[in-house]
Amino acid sequence: MFNRISSVRPVRGALAALACAVVLAGCAQAWQNYQAGADQSTIVARLGPPREVYDLPNGGKRLMWPTQPMGEYTTAADIDSAGKILNVRQVLQPNEFYRAEIGKWTRDDVLVNFGRPVETNYFPLMKREVWTYRYLEDNVWYMMYSFYFDDQGILRLTQKTPDPLHDPDRRSLF
Repeated sequence: MFNRISSVRPVRGALAALACAVVLAGCAQAWQNYQAGADQSTIVARLGPPREVYDLPNGGKRLMWPTQPMGEYTTAADIDSAGKILNVRQVLQPNEFYRAEIGKWTRDDVLVNFGRPVETNYFPLMKREVWTYRYLEDNVWYMMYSFYFDDQGILRLTQKTPDPLHDPDRRSLF
């Protein structure tokens, strides 16, 4: 005999999962709604005052809006010296992280490119300061990307790992 209740639950679950995916995709892609050349006031009007502002070498500014509290998304807008938008993008993602140059980038380079890290640590045996960023890879996997700096502030190592806060099997370890 057909059980009406058991056939409805999977449909509701599938619809709920689909709705969550659509909402996450919308949040993740919100940064794409801005045109190069528009005045910076258009993005500030929509996202509010930036939480972080950094000077760029060309005389412009990088405005950043990290999500809170976990920081899995950070929208960054590069603004030229005339106050016009150059580009807007989500910077906490692999293709942005992979631009970091080992032996060349400093703490300041990482800060300007990704904003403040969600977590910092110092490992005395390695003599490395570690800055960690949480992010959502491919809108599916919760990950962490870490930058290891030597005592002079030079980037010496990067590391990508699953985020244990989102892994039910490992959550009890933390």
